[in-house]
Amino acid sequence: MKTSDSRKILKYLAISIAGIFALIGLILTAGFFAVKFHLTNDPGVVDLNDRYFQEIKDKYGRSSDKDTSSINLTEAKLLHNLAVLSKYHPTNAYYIQNAYFESHNLKEAQRMIEAVNLYMQNNPEYLSEVSSFKEVKDESQLKTKSKSVFEWMNIPEWQDFKLAVAKDKPLIDSVASVTKVEPRLIVAVLVGEQIRLFNSSREAYKKWIGPLKILSVETTFSLGVTGIKVPTAQTIEKNLKDSTSVFYLGKQYENLLDFKTGNPAQERFNRLTSYKNHYYSYLYAALNVKQIAEQWRRSGYPIDERPEILATLYNIGYEVSVPKENPVVGGSGINIKGKKYSFGAVAYEFYYSGELFDLFPFKNSRFDFTDDV
Repeated sequence: MKTSDSRKILKYLAISIAGIFALIGLILTAGFFAVKFHLTNDPGVVDLNDRYFQEIKDKYGRSSDKDTSSINLTEAKLLHNLAVLSKYHPTNAYYIQNAYFESHNLKEAQRMIEAVNLYMQNNPEYLSEVSSFKEVKDESQLKTKSKSVFEWMNIPEWQDFKLAVAKDKPLIDSVASVTKVEPRLIVAVLVGEQIRLFNSSREAYKKWIGPLKILSVETTFSLGVTGIKVPTAQTIEKNLKDSTSVFYLGKQYENLLDFKTGNPAQERFNRLTSYKNHYYSYLYAALNVKQIAEQWRRSGYPIDERPEILATLYNIGYEVSVPKENPVVGGSGINIKGKKYSFGAVAYEFYYSGELFDLFPFKNSRFDFTDDV
């Protein structure tokens, strides 16, 4: 081969390699700016049942409100509704009954009933029996349905998820203790992030998630099991230190996310994407929802009684967290077996479903602000 021909080959090869690296650089740069300017964010949707969620909030008020004059009648109606529900969806009736007997929180049990009733509005037989308020004694009428009224909880992947999250209970409880955020609320935002990834058609589900019963750890635009984006993580960290911020939680929280190395970016990534320990995924998530709750509490529009709103804001970001009287439920659209749900609605339905209540029951309050300064 002539020397000139060899030089030409080397020249074209060098140009090709340079072109490949230039293309890779362009893709990485585009990805960086897409995240930085929130181009990858799902614009979100307003849930179709937002008005219903608002009506439930107005109907039951706050869990701490007491009305002892009518509590016996209210409890009787609740038990009647449970008896009726057990004929149609005994699984949901069992979960609600178990949650009520464990927590003795009547208003939360009522909200759980209402979460179910949203799906029963087109069942005149059910509605008629509920409104009759008569004790059901004819057990021969009981139906044998064993599926949940919440359709997405009937998929096999949901059973895998429950086994997976049970493994992380010690981590979730530990984070709850440090942040004073109710464990069930942390799991509610986890559900919204994970359920869209628990898809039997996904290769990751077939290889690891389904067989091993583990949670999906994201490593691209969203990170970890709770889907924290890097800009969101940075905002959470900043809010912990900034005493002038409306999201500031107090001095006792300032050092929770301090870095131990000189490379915060890499340390943050390692924290959130650890396959063996999801502690920081839950810690960032808990601090996120508590900072948002603190902002709304300071503004005179507390939303600690509305997990669906907290989940919505967790999903769509700090930028759109603007305290107001009637916030809407929505967030990213989640496609589960061909049916579309909103992030906020999924979190709401799980929270009041009674599922996993033995592991993550209701607490007296979703947040404890008493020691926050």
